[in-house]
Amino acid sequence: THPLEESMWLVLAIAMVRFYMEKGTHKGLYKSIQKTLKFFQTFALLEIVHCLIGIVPTSVIVAGVQVSSRIFMVWLITHSIKPIQNEESVVLFLVAWTVTEITRYSFYTFSLLDHLPYFIKWARYNFFIILYPVGVVGELLTIYAALPYVKKTGMFSIRLPNKYNVSFDYYYFLLITMASYIPLFPQLYFHMLRQRRKVLHGEVIVEKDD
Repeated sequence: THPLEESMWLVLAIAMVRFYMEKGTHKGLYKSIQKTLKFFQTFALLEIVHCLIGIVPTSVIVAGVQVSSRIFMVWLITHSIKPIQNEESVVLFLVAWTVTEITRYSFYTFSLLDHLPYFIKWARYNFFIILYPVGVVGELLTIYAALPYVKKTGMFSIRLPNKYNVSFDYYYFLLITMASYIPLFPQLYFHMLRQRRKVLHGEVIVEKDD
């Protein structure tokens, strides 16, 4: 499924570039690609299955955190809170996700074909250095932009009293979610840096020996 997933994200990238070239603004971009994005990102749940059965050499926990956080951003933030869809921060994480996924699935596809161009390998283990932080900043700023609307409307919240005697405040849940990036992001980021050293630094050493 890697060539398919790569093609899907390429379709999204082309749609985003086309929209910007035609309209000259990011406003309306999310609305124009939202159906495609929701389908592609929900389809990414297969990634966790791939990790479990060993098709993709990625930790199940790493894949689980990435996929679930993105599905959360797509469905419970940008889909559900329409006033924030034109925020610049939405474009930030959309661009970061799209370039990351095209690079990653290109890497997997060429690896499976046993013909991995060096540039694809280099891009896979270098682009993330900028793209991961950009994506995280975009996600955090988008959640932050959603807070006033969530507080005002009380959306997804359950108030007491009720027959189940349970309360839930989506506003505070979002604050906790933002705080959770502090321990989780460095773990994912340093995991990728370790992988980068292993793959690229190892190759440099071999080349010097030659």
